[in-house]
Amino acid sequence: MIGITRGIATLVGAGVAGFLIWLAAQVGTGSAGEYWTTYGLVAAAGLTIALSQILGGWTKWGWPRLSGGVFLLGFLPVLVTGGWVLLARQPADFFNTSNWSRDLGVAGVVSDLGELLAAVAFGVGLTFGLTFDTSGPRRAVEVHETAVERPLPARDAPEPQAAVRAADEPPETGSVPAPDRRFGLRRTRSGS
Repeated sequence: MIGITRGIATLVGAGVAGFLIWLAAQVGTGSAGEYWTTYGLVAAAGLTIALSQILGGWTKWGWPRLSGGVFLLGFLPVLVTGGWVLLARQPADFFNTSNWSRDLGVAGVVSDLGELLAAVAFGVGLTFGLTFDTSGPRRAVEVHETAVERPLPARDAPEPQAAVRAADEPPETGSVPAPDRRFGLRRTRSGS
């Protein structure tokens, strides 16, 4: 049953990703706005593929959550390098990343990867989608509490303090001793 669910989720995810890539092809890359729209849609297609696997039960079912370690160690380096390539190859080079790439000695790599911008954008989106995981279904936790009765310590007080205590306590009605409360527990005094 899980294979069927994953298969359907993968088919739907691939269909949505294919539509986003088709839509990106319709936009073009003539201006900076069109460039970022196009590659943003391609990155969204990569994100769609990753999320389809999570929603299809590839992991542990349950609610999706962001994994901090994967985000910091996996996604952020991909975002920095992929974002650098996308910035360097945009039509209007207003961030001067081409000059910075030459200064850092990475202009050759940026130029080579610039021929495959769609794959770079798709990879950034896919990697972001892989930062999500599920926590699994919630399990009922059984709590076993046992009550332990402990004897109350004897209260030996000098005579003057005992007289003050006796005067401060309200008179007892009947033969039932007054309850003694400590730390949220109700205890009764034993003895007389």
